[in-house]
Amino acid sequence: MPLAHVMAAQDLRLDVNALDYAILALYFLVVLGIGFAARRAVRTSLDFFLSGRALPAWITGLAFVSANLGATEILGMAANGAQYGLMTVHYYWIGAVPAMVFLGIVMMPFYYRSKVHSVPEFMRRRFNGATQLFNASTFAIAQILIAGINLYALALIMESLLGWPLWLSIVVSAAIVLAYITLGGLSSAIYNEVMQFFVIVAGLVPIVVLGLIRVGGFSGLGEKVRQSVLGDGGLQTWAHTAGTDNPLNANWIGIVFGLGFVLSFGYWTTNFAEVQRALSARNTNAARLTPIVAAYPKLVIPVVTVIPGLVALVLFNNIGKNGGPTYNQAIPLLMDTFLPNGVLGIAVTGLLASFMAGMAANISGFNTVFTYDIWKSHIQGDRPDEWYVRLGRIATVVGVLGGIGTAFIAAGFNNIMNYLQSLFSFFNAPLFATFIIGLFWRRMTAWAGFWGLASGTAAAFASYILFKAGVVDFGTELNASFWGAGIAFVVDAVVSVVVTLVTTPKPEAELRGLVYGLSDASIADDALAGDAAWYRSPVVLGAGAVVLAAAFYLPFI
Repeated sequence: MPLAHVMAAQDLRLDVNALDYAILALYFLVVLGIGFAARRAVRTSLDFFLSGRALPAWITGLAFVSANLGATEILGMAANGAQYGLMTVHYYWIGAVPAMVFLGIVMMPFYYRSKVHSVPEFMRRRFNGATQLFNASTFAIAQILIAGINLYALALIMESLLGWPLWLSIVVSAAIVLAYITLGGLSSAIYNEVMQFFVIVAGLVPIVVLGLIRVGGFSGLGEKVRQSVLGDGGLQTWAHTAGTDNPLNANWIGIVFGLGFVLSFGYWTTNFAEVQRALSARNTNAARLTPIVAAYPKLVIPVVTVIPGLVALVLFNNIGKNGGPTYNQAIPLLMDTFLPNGVLGIAVTGLLASFMAGMAANISGFNTVFTYDIWKSHIQGDRPDEWYVRLGRIATVVGVLGGIGTAFIAAGFNNIMNYLQSLFSFFNAPLFATFIIGLFWRRMTAWAGFWGLASGTAAAFASYILFKAGVVDFGTELNASFWGAGIAFVVDAVVSVVVTLVTTPKPEAELRGLVYGLSDASIADDALAGDAAWYRSPVVLGAGAVVLAAAFYLPFI
């Protein structure tokens, strides 16, 4: 087979055999087994929704990164690698690690020690019930939409590679996720996510290794990318960002402020699907370490996502073009090209695991927020604890069914990561503005929280609509999400300040433990033996992760 060749999307089909299906079946059995084992530990709503707050940092840390390493991450970032080149690493080194460290060092003590079940509950205590309900409603919608992306991504794989009908791929996979979350709640999701992290890596490493061998190693890949449509810009990260003459059509302001600050901090510090993993840790120090432990594997994940995208770009010269495969099919194309039976089963299982990890995070976040922040807080709050556990299980079913419906929205996007980043600019960017201002400015009032959040969300939607209508030109979908996030943040901040100046703030007694500088003396110290050691210090480990992220940029500036 020649190095660069043409493949039609409809030609993509893997020759799986009994060994590959046996590996898949074994994986399904292990996942369900973990669900049944976790069910025995579910006695209260705290057990179901937050694992009884009893897990060590290494477990919650791996679950934290695995929950993000869903099918959208793997297929989407590989798609971005093929479409935008090495500029995709901005999503990791400036667009993830600094925010994860900030979450661990600064924000987790407020989340964890306030004993809240969710981010919207924290918003109620800091602001008011209206802010909680708005945040909970938009979060619930976002999780259903993102669950649909994960479902579509998996269906794309199963339909293309195994020949399964779209409906069968969706139903079988959704049923497995539904079963183990309904059985064991968050503990089941977290322990499966830890296993899934290793399965995902095991499935992707052979693709990377065999792909690099085919193109002549890193040097051969670099030379062929320079000859591709991306040119030399495909191997650079900051070059030509003073303007927009780069594959991403983005300047450094959009990358640093829109992605590195607003989108990144908005996602990692306020997205309850991630924060929930840290809230399940056994004490405050373990909760702080959770995102920081996750930051270290996050640094090197581009090796198994971005590099395959670049390999697909140089191997399949019609990827992303009319009549050819979409960018979303970069990973499946490489699986079809390189992997023998057995290894193929591991790779398909890895992609299946990535889907389950991502969707489980969406659904476990959805069922908690729906149960506590919508139903219990605003509809019916006088039921016994067991009733809310049952409601959480019903919400899990509703969430999975909703994800099946929204999968068809995701099917309309050539690059699902573009769609995902747009959702983050709508829902996470304004929430981050409200949260961070309220955290550090005790004068900010309850209604400033509500109106700031509502106006920032509206501004993000307006920015996207104007871009799609051609009224404003941001170049690419991803750059539009950078600017939309920045606009949402600024609008939210301005409205919050204006409303604060004309409304009455809460008394300081109601803000203790919820804003910076007002500690709550009634909260007991929960430190464990050994927490004072330097290798358990969130500050030391967090600083190391940020330094490494900056150092990784040096060869690609």
